[in-house]
Amino acid sequence: MLGTVRKKLLTRPLFRWAKGVLPGMSATEREALDAGDVWWDAALFSGDPDWRELQAVPGPELSAEERAFLDGPVDELCAMIDDWRISWEDGDLPDEVWRFMKEKGFFGMIIPKAYGGLEFSAWAQSEVVRRISTRSADAAVTVMVPNSLGPGELLMEFGTDEQRDYWLPRLADGREVPCFGLTSPEAGSDAASMEDTGVVCRGRFQGEEVLGIRLNWHKRYITLGPVATVLGLAFKLKDPDGLLGGAMDLGITVALVPTDLDGVEIGRRHLPSHQMFQNGPNKGRDVFIPIDHIIGGADNAGKGWQMLMSALAAGRGISLPSLSAAGAAFCARTTGAYARIREQFGIPIGRFEGVQDRLARLAGHAYQLDAARRLTCAGLDQGHQPAVISAIMKAHATYRLREAVDDAMDVHAGKAVIDGPLNYLGNLYRAVPVAITVEGANILTRNLIIFGQGAIRCHPWLLKEMLALEKNDREAALDEFDKAFWGHVGHSLRTLGRAWSRSWFGLGPSHAPDAPATRGHYRRLSRYAAALALASDLALLTMGGALKRKEMISARLGDVLSELYLLSGALKRFEDEGSPETDRPVLDYCMASGFRTIETRLDEVFRNFPNRFAAGFLRFVIMPRGVRALGPDDRLNGRCAALLLEPGETRDRLTGGVYLGAPGEDRGVARLEKAYALVNEAAEAEKKLREAKEPDWQKGQRKGVLSEDEADLARRAREAVAAAIAVDDFAPDAFRRSGQDAPERDPTDQPLRLVGGAGSGGLA
Repeated sequence: MLGTVRKKLLTRPLFRWAKGVLPGMSATEREALDAGDVWWDAALFSGDPDWRELQAVPGPELSAEERAFLDGPVDELCAMIDDWRISWEDGDLPDEVWRFMKEKGFFGMIIPKAYGGLEFSAWAQSEVVRRISTRSADAAVTVMVPNSLGPGELLMEFGTDEQRDYWLPRLADGREVPCFGLTSPEAGSDAASMEDTGVVCRGRFQGEEVLGIRLNWHKRYITLGPVATVLGLAFKLKDPDGLLGGAMDLGITVALVPTDLDGVEIGRRHLPSHQMFQNGPNKGRDVFIPIDHIIGGADNAGKGWQMLMSALAAGRGISLPSLSAAGAAFCARTTGAYARIREQFGIPIGRFEGVQDRLARLAGHAYQLDAARRLTCAGLDQGHQPAVISAIMKAHATYRLREAVDDAMDVHAGKAVIDGPLNYLGNLYRAVPVAITVEGANILTRNLIIFGQGAIRCHPWLLKEMLALEKNDREAALDEFDKAFWGHVGHSLRTLGRAWSRSWFGLGPSHAPDAPATRGHYRRLSRYAAALALASDLALLTMGGALKRKEMISARLGDVLSELYLLSGALKRFEDEGSPETDRPVLDYCMASGFRTIETRLDEVFRNFPNRFAAGFLRFVIMPRGVRALGPDDRLNGRCAALLLEPGETRDRLTGGVYLGAPGEDRGVARLEKAYALVNEAAEAEKKLREAKEPDWQKGQRKGVLSEDEADLARRAREAVAAAIAVDDFAPDAFRRSGQDAPERDPTDQPLRLVGGAGSGGLA
C-alpha cells in the first residue's frame, strides 16, 4: 500500500524529471556499456569496499609450462635481439627472429591448445610481454598484437566452428600473420564515423558465384599490417537489396579478409616515432569476400562494435600495462645503477637530493605499476573482463611510463641523449608517445571513458535507473524505476554518512585489515572511496546529462577512481609478498603520492563544480580542512632512493624480470650491471683510498693502502665504470644517405574520400 502511494505521489513525477536529467544512451554507448563486466572497480565505486574480498583474490602464478617458456624461449628471443640494429640498420626484426617467434608459438599465446596454441593465462601473457619489453619495444609490440585485439581473440569469442577450425591453427603456428583494421583517416577514436563500406551482393569467389560483400576501405596506423596475411576489417555494412532479409543499414561489421585477394593494397609502412615494428596503411578497392567471412557468420552482421568492445575490455588490460610496467622497472634498475656508479664532484650522483627525488619516483612507479598489473591479471584469470579497469590500466600505466622514462633520461643526462648501440634508453624514450596513443588515446580515455563508463557501470543503481527510463512499457518502466530510484536514495544517504564520519572523525570500516603497517592506509582509502561515491552522486544529480560535456570534471573524478584502484593493488602486493619491512618505504611513498593526487583532484572538482551550493556542501562534508595530503617528504624520498642505489631484496623485487643481457654480452645494460656489481664490491677499497687521500689505486697499492687483490678490484671497477658511462661516436659520413638509399616518399596515405576533417586515433 505504502509502495503504491509512494509510486503515485513521488516516483511518477520523479520519473518524468529523470527522463530530462539523466543522460541518454546511444546504441554505440549501450554496446560499449554491455561489453565486459565490473569487478573491484565496482566495490570502490560503492563507497564501502570490503577489503577482505581484495585479500581473498589469489595472487597470479605461472604454471610449470609457462615458467619454462619464460625462462627458455623468451630469454632465447631476447638474446637474439639487437635493438640498435633493428632501429637503425635493418628497419625490421631479423628474419631469424620472425621464424623463431612463429616456431615457438609467440603469436598463439591466447589460442587454446586444441587449436595448436599455448593457451597461456593472462598472467603468463603479461610476463612474456614484460620480459621482451625490457629488451625491445619493437619485438614486444610484434608479440602483443596477435595476442590482443585482433582476429584470434575475436574468432575464439565469436567465430563459427568452421572459422575456428581453419584459422586458429594457422594463426597459432604463424602460417597466418594477423592484423586488425579499425582506424581510418576520417575516424580514429570516433570509429562510428568511419566511411569504410561493405555492400551485400552476389559475386564470384574461387570460381563460384556466392552471396558476399563488396568492400572499399582505407585504413592507417595498422600494426603488423604491412606483413599481414589476414586482415580483420571493421566496416559499415549495407544491404540495399535486402539479400540478408533485414535492415538496409546494418552498421559496423567485422570480417576476415585474406590480403592476397584482388583489390587489396597492403605493404607500405608508417614510421611511428622511429619504432620499427611493422605498422602501415592498407586499402581495398572493390574487394569481394563471401558472406561467411564475417566473424561469426551472417548472424553477426552489424554486431562489430559490440564484438570489438567486448574483446578490448580484457586485452587492453594486459598488453600496454605490461609494457609500461616493464619500462618503469627497467628505468628504475638502470637509473639506480647509473646513479651509483656515476660520480660528480667526487661522490655518486645518487647522493644528491635532486637525483634522489627522481629515484624515489622511479621506485614508486615500478612498484605500483607492477602491483596493479598483478591485480588486473588476477582478475582476468578469474574470468572477469573489467572494461573500466582495463581503461584505467591503459591510461595511467602509460602516463606513469612517460614520467619514469623522463626521470631516467634526466638522471642519465648525456649518456641517454647520445644515440648509439651503447644507449639503452633512447629507443624507449621514443616509444612512449606510441604507448600513450594506441588502443584508445589517453586524452579520450581519461576524459570520457574511465568515469563516464565507470559512473554507469560501477554504480549500484544508476544503470538500472537508466534502463528503466528507456523501457517502452510505461508502467513496467515506472515499477523498475521506483525500485532503482529509492535504492539509489538509500545508497546516497549511507554514502553521505560514511563520507562525513570518515572525513570528520576518522572512523574506518570494521572489515579493514588491522595490520599495523597498513591499517592507516586502508582507512584512508575507505574514506576516499566514500568521498568519490558522494561526489559522483551529486555530480549526476546536479549536472545530469551535461556531465558528459564536463570532461575536466569527469577526468578528475576518474583520476580518483584510478588512484583508488592502483593503491589497492599496491596494498595487495605488499601483503601477498609477506609484508616485507624493507618494502615499507616504497609502499608508503606510493600511498602518500596517491593520497595527494586524490585530495588535489577532489579539491579541483569542488572549485569547478557548476552548482556552487553543491560544491560547498561537498567540501564541508569531504574536505573541511582543505587539502591535507602533501605527498612524500624528503626523508621518505631518500629512503626510497637508497633502495635503488644499493643491492638488496627490495631492489630485486622492484626490478625483477628485467632482461639484463645474455651471458658474456658486452653492451648497454650488461656493461652497466657489471660496473654496478664491481663498484659495490670495490666499495671498501675505494673507502680506504679516500681516507688515505690517495685517488690513484696504483699508488695506493705501493703505499700499502690497498692489498694486491684490492688494487686489482679497484682497477677492474674503474675500468667497468668507464665502459658503462661511455657513449658512441661515429665517422663523419656515417649519417649521409644518398638519394638512392633514402626511403621513397609519396602522399599515398591521404584520405581516399574528401571529407571536412580527419579524426584522430591510435595505432590500432
